[in-house]
Amino acid sequence: MTKTRPLDGIRVIDFSRVLAGPLVGQILGDLGADVIKIERPGHGDDTRTWGPPWKNYAADDEPEDLEATYYMAINRNKRSIVLNLKDGGDIAFARRLALTGDIVLDNFKPGFMAQLGLDRASLAADKPDIITATVTAFGGDTGAAHLPGYDLAVQGMSGIMHLTGEVGGRALRVGVPIVDMLTGYNTTVGVLAALHERGQTGVGRHVEVSLMDAGLAALLNHQTGVLMGGQNPGRGGNRHYSIAPYESYTCADGDIIVAAANDKLYAGVCRVIGRPELIDDPRFVTNTIRRQNLEELNEILEPAFAANTRAHWIAKLRDEDVPCGPINSLREALDWAIDMGMEPIFTGSDGYQAVRNPVRIDGEVISEGKRPPRLGEHTDEIRAEVDTWGDRS
Repeated sequence: MTKTRPLDGIRVIDFSRVLAGPLVGQILGDLGADVIKIERPGHGDDTRTWGPPWKNYAADDEPEDLEATYYMAINRNKRSIVLNLKDGGDIAFARRLALTGDIVLDNFKPGFMAQLGLDRASLAADKPDIITATVTAFGGDTGAAHLPGYDLAVQGMSGIMHLTGEVGGRALRVGVPIVDMLTGYNTTVGVLAALHERGQTGVGRHVEVSLMDAGLAALLNHQTGVLMGGQNPGRGGNRHYSIAPYESYTCADGDIIVAAANDKLYAGVCRVIGRPELIDDPRFVTNTIRRQNLEELNEILEPAFAANTRAHWIAKLRDEDVPCGPINSLREALDWAIDMGMEPIFTGSDGYQAVRNPVRIDGEVISEGKRPPRLGEHTDEIRAEVDTWGDRS
């Protein structure tokens, strides 16, 4: 993407680390903001050491030369400065730096930024238009505000793991840090809303999203079922709680997904397996009835799909416009997206590659930019620049 980006001219001072907060910074950086990542001396962001896997790992690499691909996934389009937030001089510089920014981002425990004079109230006294954004585990002023939290803990506490796994089996975590990611995405929405409002009022806002709030919100239809439908569902494997057939099926050479979310699509499935009489079968004639009689329906569908290959069934299902597809490995998923011209790869210097930001603007993807910074790579540069910037109050 070579055109001016939407957030060109916006500066983000990012004190966050690990995943949810840095994801916000990365998204804003992808969109054009100048994101300055504050890191502690010595080791920097925890995720720098969260390997394997490592970028370009070789047996004779020294530990300090290793770069965890986890860190590299969520820190592109940023600059890194090392500051010791236990040192008075560095704290004073951090405040000067913050006052040059439009957005200050953190995910420390509640109260920590206020102790440093870097919270919204302290900064807004000198810069009313500043926007601050905080990611917390359980909220900044709740009964659980003092508790630490990571994605895995909140996957369990929010109910997400309760729904994930086979019927009668153990609760399982989702295969990606879904709570962290949803927290990051929701925080980004809040920041962009505050930025838009600031353009109208000239006044900033404080945005807060907790892992727990994001986890609960992710349950959507499940929680409305609890609140208004009297339900408290458990694990259902790959089956949908409300729709049928909407799950995985095993073919002769692997599994596929079949997502027949309405009666028309169900009719397509019936034609594909050569059983058109099932369309009007009173046991399956509506979605509600199909879901009630899913075991009977699957006694028909499962052996039908098992009789042929994934490619055979996918071709036939797509002829009927039934949403379907193979269950791909990570490499297979990337290769397919590349083959389809979806341009999924973001590239930077030093051989950096990652999956790009999914947003397209005027048809263009954000596929190039700065690789994630090395620890403190821009410390001298930023210290010199602050003297020329002044604050933006």
